[in-house]
Amino acid sequence: MDDERGGLASTDVTFARTLDTLRQEGCNILLVGAEAPEAQESACERLLGAPECDSRYRVFVCGDETQVSCGKTHGATAERIRTIEYATRGVETDGRTEPESAANGGRPSPGMIGVEIVEAVDELAETAAGFEPADLRVCVNSLVPLLQDHDAETVFRLLHVVTSRVEQARGMAHYHLPVRPDYDAVNLFEPMFDAIVTVRSRDGCAEHQWYLREADTTSEWLDL
Repeated sequence: MDDERGGLASTDVTFARTLDTLRQEGCNILLVGAEAPEAQESACERLLGAPECDSRYRVFVCGDETQVSCGKTHGATAERIRTIEYATRGVETDGRTEPESAANGGRPSPGMIGVEIVEAVDELAETAAGFEPADLRVCVNSLVPLLQDHDAETVFRLLHVVTSRVEQARGMAHYHLPVRPDYDAVNLFEPMFDAIVTVRSRDGCAEHQWYLREADTTSEWLDL
């Protein structure tokens, strides 16, 4: 799990072993941290793993490239990648701006997004004839647009569907939520995640700190 742990093995053997267990069993990771897009992107690259690794399959869920720009796939083969996109625009209705419906060619509902993600994972699983641990990597580039258009409970239900499917596939998924760690939605979503990773930029250096929920353990700040 060298790509994902980024120096943890040298600082805490127990912590590193816990991460290796998550890699074998499947895990979901929430990436938080405001005003640190470069750190978010560095963490994303690490969690996706090297794109030229032939055994990995990737699903990208792209909602807002202004939040986090992810999805570097150089060296990856097209049949091992699925991309799900949803719009960030709204329509003007009687002086109000409302989210467009899927029927209008706008953003799909959270339920539709969940179905698309599950179907994408199912397709890749069929292509792979079954996933090995950590073969599946999923990146949701920002939960912010969903939270802007829907209540947190609706987004919670979407995340429950996706995190369950990823765990079933023994995959690794990370979800970008570039807000402060004490943001209300972070507290609501935390029980669904195996780890909360906070990122930040200090003096031009990207750093990350891991919180493993089941072990109730927090790492030191580490370079990305």
